[in-house]
Amino acid sequence: MSLHRHNPAELSPPTGFSHAVTATGTRLVFLAGQTALDTGGKVVGEGITEQFATALGNLLTALRHAGGTPADLARVTVYTTDVPGYRDHAHELGRIWRRLAGRDYPAMAVIGVVRLWDEQALVELDGFAVLDEPAHA
Repeated sequence: MSLHRHNPAELSPPTGFSHAVTATGTRLVFLAGQTALDTGGKVVGEGITEQFATALGNLLTALRHAGGTPADLARVTVYTTDVPGYRDHAHELGRIWRRLAGRDYPAMAVIGVVRLWDEQALVELDGFAVLDEPAHA
């Protein structure tokens, strides 16, 4: 599997994302939206940073189960009910990303929404990854 991140000098410097990602591999993994649900199905975490850490952890758990690693992520979309709060905590969210997923960022977007499926959820992440190894049984 090969991912190449494209960040042209003609565009503003990316902070916490890559402008484009090309991917070569044999298997796509589509990751469902993950919120800050615990194993009992309850939203945990009061603030956006706590919920982001749990939601990202859940997304990476699903990816690992499918045979991938954070480096395989080609695209992640973040949906939030609190765009100003997300922006206010962007540096802390970046530290959480780097701690859980590393320093290579996929192509990303943050989209403001009115609400998520679970009313208490402030953030949801989905995405896709490109893998080169065969699927697990």
